[in-house]
Amino acid sequence: MEQPRILRFYLDAGLRQSAEAGQHNFIGKIAQVAQDAGFDVEYHANSARNRAKSALRRGYAMFHMEPPTNDRGLTFRRAYHYPFWGIEPAAERWHWHVARTPFDPAQVPRNQADTFVARWRRRLFPDLAARDDGFVYVPLQGRLMDHRSFQSMAPVEMLECVLARDRRPVVATLHPKEKYTPTELDTLDRLSARHTRLTVEIGQMERFLPACSYVATQNSSAAFNGYFFEKPAVLFAQVDFHHIAANVPALGIDGAFDALDKSKPDYTGYLWWFWQEMSINAGRPEAEAQIATAMRRAGWPI
Repeated sequence: MEQPRILRFYLDAGLRQSAEAGQHNFIGKIAQVAQDAGFDVEYHANSARNRAKSALRRGYAMFHMEPPTNDRGLTFRRAYHYPFWGIEPAAERWHWHVARTPFDPAQVPRNQADTFVARWRRRLFPDLAARDDGFVYVPLQGRLMDHRSFQSMAPVEMLECVLARDRRPVVATLHPKEKYTPTELDTLDRLSARHTRLTVEIGQMERFLPACSYVATQNSSAAFNGYFFEKPAVLFAQVDFHHIAANVPALGIDGAFDALDKSKPDYTGYLWWFWQEMSINAGRPEAEAQIATAMRRAGWPI
C-alpha cells in the first residue's frame, strides 16, 4: 500500500524546539530533502505515547538515537563528532551500512586523507601529542556486570581478560555520565585489590588516550578517537568502526590479541573513509544528496 508523503520527526524537547525554529542544521537538511520530494514535515514530542502512536501511523518517521518503531522509520545520530551523521533503519551501530561495508585502503586518496585527518586532529585534540607511556587504557561504559547480546563478555570479564593477557599497567575509566551500582563499584575495588597494576579513574579521556599503548573496550567512542593518535584498539563488542580494530567478536580472544601485535592499521585512510565516504558531512554542499541516498537505501520514495 502506498504511504502518504508525511515525515514526522519525534524529538526530545530541546531538539524539537531547535528544529521547529529552523536552527538545527542537520534536521533542517533532512526536512528540506523530504519537502523537495513532496513530503509534508511535522515535529512531535518524543514521548512514550507518541512513540506508540508512531508504530501505527501511516507515513514515515525519523527518530534521534532511538530505534524506529516500524519499517518506515529511520534513526539519525552523530557519527561521533559534528558535523558527521548517519541515517539508518536500526539504532544499533553494528547494523549500520558502514559496519557491513568492507574498508579498502587502496581506494583512499592519500593526499586528501592526510590533509583531512590532520585538520580534524588539530580541531578535536589541539596541543595533544601521541606518545606511549606503557599502559593499557580501558574506557568502561555502563552495566559492568551484564553480558549483553552484542558483547563477547561482560565489561568486568573484559577487564579481567585484559589483566590476564597483558602484564602492563591497566587504567580503567568509568564513564562520567553513567550511574554505577554499589555492586559494580565493589567489584572494581576487589579487582583493584587483587591486581596492583590496575588503576580505576573517572573520565579523563584526553589524559589517557594520547599516552596509552592501546585501547581495550567494548565499543566506546574513545577507541574511535584513538585512531587520531594511531592507537590500536581491541574491541570486545560489535560496533560500526570495527574494520581496523582487533575484533574479539570476529576473531575470538586469541585471534584479537594476536592481531593487535601483528597488524598495522591505516588509521588516516580509515578515518577519511569513515567520515567522508560512509557518513553524511552536514557541513558540505553534498550533504543533502547524501541524505537522499540514505533515505533511498532504506526504501523511502525520495
